[in-house]
Amino acid sequence: MNRLERRFLFLSLAIAVTLLIGTVGFTLIDGYPPFDAFYMTLITMTTVGYSEIHPLSHAGRVFNSFLIFFGVTTIFIAMGAMTQTIIELEFGHVIGKRRTKRMIDKLKDHYIICGYGRVGRGAAAELQHSGVPFVVVDISPERVERALLAGMLALAADSTRDETLRQAGVDRARGLVAALATDADNLFVLLSAKGLNPRIYVAARAAEEGAEAKMRRAGADAVFAPYSIAGHRLAQSLLRPHVVQFLDFTTHDIGMDIAIEQVRVSETSEVVSRTIKEMQYRRDVGVIVMAIRKGDGHMLFNPPADTAVEGGDYLIVMGRQENLRTLEGLLAESGKTAR
Repeated sequence: MNRLERRFLFLSLAIAVTLLIGTVGFTLIDGYPPFDAFYMTLITMTTVGYSEIHPLSHAGRVFNSFLIFFGVTTIFIAMGAMTQTIIELEFGHVIGKRRTKRMIDKLKDHYIICGYGRVGRGAAAELQHSGVPFVVVDISPERVERALLAGMLALAADSTRDETLRQAGVDRARGLVAALATDADNLFVLLSAKGLNPRIYVAARAAEEGAEAKMRRAGADAVFAPYSIAGHRLAQSLLRPHVVQFLDFTTHDIGMDIAIEQVRVSETSEVVSRTIKEMQYRRDVGVIVMAIRKGDGHMLFNPPADTAVEGGDYLIVMGRQENLRTLEGLLAESGKTAR
């Protein structure tokens, strides 16, 4: 139940209780028929000013005095609350849009998720879990409201329009997820995003066969086909269930603080030109170096101990979150010796 529903429920109960008390009071004190007692209570609360339906005794007038005070107060509160609700409904949307725009304008090196369907929601949940800034863009107001209720920045607009991408800060964004319903729309978003910011990293969703190659030719940095991936994982779970279990263990939140992360080696880091053996990160930091992505794009899996690390390389490592943060600091530092 949202705040607006709770407000109307409270006001309805307050008015109903006041009417019930007045009706019962006039009936018991001065013997009014039930309908006359209800009518007397109603004209008293609304300050209509009609005369008394039947003569009131002294006790009835005392009761009516209290009823006037509490009944009129209840009506005034209800009128004020309804006025406030109307103002909020009329201007709250505009104020909310301005607040969201100001927050988006402050974003830098953020991510944009175009489409908040099943794929988009999964991507947004992962980014939210990672604590990185991002904004959701969807043409459906209902989906945008769902994203806002989940604590995300969201924009109700057409992702395929250049103006929408500019509003989402595409020129300042680090990456974009194209997760719209059709491959044509995702391709359109991809071309628009790359045109507005050639440096942006774009990950696109592909539904139809053959769309993946077209999107890569159009400049997509990563393309994922959910149905193909799902079928592959289903078959893998039958053939190699323990491998799938390990991948789920390292890529999903299963209650343990273990993750696989990519950590960049700064050109000024003290570890530059050192070997995996010399760094001893498994012993001293508690992480496992699973692969190295070299500056030329070559991926070296399970690097030998005598492999030298160069500036600009990315280490693909696995370990606990706090150990990964420690390693990230070590690889970015200069002037300090990393053991």
